Amino acid sequence: MNPQWIEITVPEHKSKERLDVFLTRSLMQVSRSQVQKLIKEGYVKVDGHNAKARDSVAPLQKLEVFIPKPKPQEVIPEEIPIQIVFEDDYLLVINKEAGMVVHPAYGHTTGTLVNALLGYCNQLSEVNDPTRPGIVHRIDKDTSGLLVVAKNNFVHRKLAEQFSKKTVQRVYESIAWGKFKKSSGTIESHLARSIRDRKKIAIASVGKKAITHYQVLERFPLMALVQLKLETGRTHQIRVHLNSLGHPVFGDQTYNGRGSQLGGLNRGDMAFAMELLEMMPRQALHAKTLGFVHPETGDDLFFESVLPDDMQQVLNRLKEEKVKDFSS
Repeated sequence: MNPQWIEITVPEHKSKERLDVFLTRSLMQVSRSQVQKLIKEGYVKVDGHNAKARDSVAPLQKLEVFIPKPKPQEVIPEEIPIQIVFEDDYLLVINKEAGMVVHPAYGHTTGTLVNALLGYCNQLSEVNDPTRPGIVHRIDKDTSGLLVVAKNNFVHRKLAEQFSKKTVQRVYESIAWGKFKKSSGTIESHLARSIRDRKKIAIASVGKKAITHYQVLERFPLMALVQLKLETGRTHQIRVHLNSLGHPVFGDQTYNGRGSQLGGLNRGDMAFAMELLEMMPRQALHAKTLGFVHPETGDDLFFESVLPDDMQQVLNRLKEEKVKDFSS
């Protein structure tokens, strides 16, 4: 991670709260002890002045936080099972399980895909910092599915170039809440860190451009199976875009995909939705297909993975309920 300045404006109606507590909730993947250390070392300014961890934040205060580049850390190889879809001398294609973090970060120093990759082979690209060998792109911890890993720097750069030029084929499938008015469409916006909650991404007037194409594959009671094609690959892009349509990803705790959808349901629908939520403790989002040109051979490669068991079980129940509705 490169050093970075982060500016935060305290919300206008913010209630009294300690500075270190407020920053811990506002900053991505930074613990309270790390926040306190940043404050102690003078890396946090409140309206241009140094502050103490116990100081209270006030509405509309301007906070500036400098996060220095961390010292290089050794990533320990671990023998963790991973599903390898394809491998040759130049790259691997992995089908990542939900719940696995792609690379080490604050709070996740072991058990990541990188730890597993290092335990599997010692030939990975070094384009990134030492905590991300081989990692060309990422998918969220609780999203399952396909991603490509580079074994050398040439392959890494050529793959990254394809991602940058938007020639990589990436198709996701998701179970999303609600009845879609349109069977297909395109969501286009700018995405940036949420001002209210730095752990979230929000649609903004400025930020990184994001484009998602969606198509409803099948409609069910309460929700639908949706195919999503990415033109861009922004953090949380699909989850934010579907939420902006009023159809959040089923099970998504961060973007309104769990309990917030139960309001207004009748007793029967609520019981059914709660049953499905128990079956899906994460967001129902899967990186199903991945296609790109092999940097060394020039071959067109295309991979497809089946939906994981948790999503398939939810779909099976939805199909049962759909049949029941038709027959009644």
